[in-house]
Amino acid sequence: MKKRYIIVLILLTLMLSGCTKYITDDNNKRIVNEATGQSLPSNILCKPTSEELLSIYKEYNDKLEVPLEKLGDCANLKYYDSENYNGLWVQLVVMPLAWLIIRIGNLVDNYGLSVMIVGLLIRIILLPFSIKAMKQSENMKKIQPEMAKLERKYAGKDDQQSQIQKSQEMMMLYKRNNVSPFGSCLISFIQLPLFFGFLEAINRIPAIFEGTLGAYDLGTTPLIGLKSGNYFYIVLILLIMLSTYISFKFSMSNNSMANAEQDKQMKFMSGFMLVFISIASFSLPTAIALYWVVTNGFSAIQSIIIRRGK
Repeated sequence: MKKRYIIVLILLTLMLSGCTKYITDDNNKRIVNEATGQSLPSNILCKPTSEELLSIYKEYNDKLEVPLEKLGDCANLKYYDSENYNGLWVQLVVMPLAWLIIRIGNLVDNYGLSVMIVGLLIRIILLPFSIKAMKQSENMKKIQPEMAKLERKYAGKDDQQSQIQKSQEMMMLYKRNNVSPFGSCLISFIQLPLFFGFLEAINRIPAIFEGTLGAYDLGTTPLIGLKSGNYFYIVLILLIMLSTYISFKFSMSNNSMANAEQDKQMKFMSGFMLVFISIASFSLPTAIALYWVVTNGFSAIQSIIIRRGK
């Protein structure tokens, strides 16, 4: 469970900063689009189309990773560009995901819908790994009483022989119950690059933040939206909070702790994370907030289906 919170913290940090680089002034202060509240990336993959955003980028053209004159339109983004971008991370993960978002966005004629669709596609692709992680969690929960008994058996025995015997008995316990102590780490290792690459791809496509979805401007943060009098952003913030709460609730039920003290700690961490995410949601561009709501909702539905199936 603690690993999940660490992952969420890293995910939110990357949402707000991440591998994306930002334009800064001479005082190393980020340049923000005052109309939307969004910090402007300096390593964008394609050229902005709106005159307002384009004029800002022209002003700081010398601070861009790739000058505007070398960038193409977002609608025609390539899935590979070795001329302007180096590094396996960008070439193999970020650009293909950005290309997919653009292609689907052109197909459905809305980049906000595209972000949600691609986010769901990633979740579906990773579904077998998620199911395996939940099964591992269930198996780990079943052996908690035996784990506690093992801890009591070797309590106070710090000699090398006792520790070796304890490790051997623990490994046998894992083996009998089909538990892999490194399984969840492997699953996270597979999932995280895709999630982080997806978020970076969103941040580096200006066309996404120039679009709209219903009453929402995809580049506008809820804080700026509320300041401008668009109170539909209250609904978005509430959806972020609700989807996060439901996701954590199912995670808590799938990861019952062995004793009351651990349960208490997990509930505290869950409450802390909910408050943290709620505050952070005011600074998230709408496009990323929509991704967060949709994927959390999918995660909750996935948990319900898997639990009922068992």
